[in-house]
Amino acid sequence: MEKKDYYEILGVARIADDASIKRSYRTLAMRYHPDRNPGDGECVARMKEINEAYAVLCDSEKRRLYDIYGHEGLSGYSQTDIFGSVDFSTLFREFGLSGFGFGNGILDNLFGRSRTATRERRRATNLRYNLELTLEEAASGVEQVLEIPHHRTCTSCRGSGAKEGAINTCEQCHGTGQMVREHRSGIGVFRQISMCSTCHGNGRVVTEKCSLCDGKGILEEVREVAVAIPAGVDTGHTIRLSGEGQPGDGDIARGDLYVVVSVAKHPVFERHGDDLYMEQDIGIAEAALGASLQVPSLNGECTLEVPEGTQTGSLLRLRGKGMPRPGSRHKGDLYVVARVAVPTHLTRQQRELLHEFRRLEREESNT
Repeated sequence: MEKKDYYEILGVARIADDASIKRSYRTLAMRYHPDRNPGDGECVARMKEINEAYAVLCDSEKRRLYDIYGHEGLSGYSQTDIFGSVDFSTLFREFGLSGFGFGNGILDNLFGRSRTATRERRRATNLRYNLELTLEEAASGVEQVLEIPHHRTCTSCRGSGAKEGAINTCEQCHGTGQMVREHRSGIGVFRQISMCSTCHGNGRVVTEKCSLCDGKGILEEVREVAVAIPAGVDTGHTIRLSGEGQPGDGDIARGDLYVVVSVAKHPVFERHGDDLYMEQDIGIAEAALGASLQVPSLNGECTLEVPEGTQTGSLLRLRGKGMPRPGSRHKGDLYVVARVAVPTHLTRQQRELLHEFRRLEREESNT
């Protein structure tokens, strides 16, 4: 089943900022939370969609990949990778939902992960690299050295983004990162908790940026990573390089690098699985009488036997001249689609011979 658009699920525009996304998520969570809809399986399913959409759109890197490639951009991410960067328990407490009796089992069902995955989620972000190969490279297999941009914590400000001594506790929220408003009514006190607009939930305000990272808290670097591409790969083939993603920090393990292959369109050959197809012009005499022709293949020219009476559209097969299958000795076939070429410029002798051929055909049809 085709996945729904994450922006449609949360009901926000594609240009929505983080605050709008979080605000929409809170509204939907309050509506579809299973404790507010006991025994309603449809609400549980809806909540799973909402959680997944929020986990992607609240993460800048995942959102960037999704905006460019759609769901395909996250194909290298596991469920742990998708949900690992969001602390839903804290979110629910912030929304005032923690008192409704959620246990770990229900949380696991809502987020689509197990307790084991929850323990393993303290990993740095995985990276995806889109690698385009020619058909020849895909057929032979190659080793590529990739230049992978990644981020690491700034060594000067240790991730704070501030020059030493230039960070203060937020006066608006007093360091909590949240604003709490209480509304009293005849039936009780309603508490509304929102993110502090001054410090954006950080609890601290930078008064002067770190000069090394320009206030970002991270440094951007490029690292070379070698990857071996097996022979026969096709578009969509993914190679996981463990520990080659974003670097960890402290007890956070390094992320992984997923290399996703795409094979460029070839000017001669069209690929279908392990088989290749090409078109070949054949002269009318060769088609009628049969011939041996030299045709291209991925391994150089090879001989094609054209049988007598070959027609336009005939499929001629060259066994074992197609693509190799990864991890196997098997190779596909090369299929040549014949196109009988009618000459447009004839010499006098050729024209005389064709007239004679036509006369003989008519005589034969009249007998």
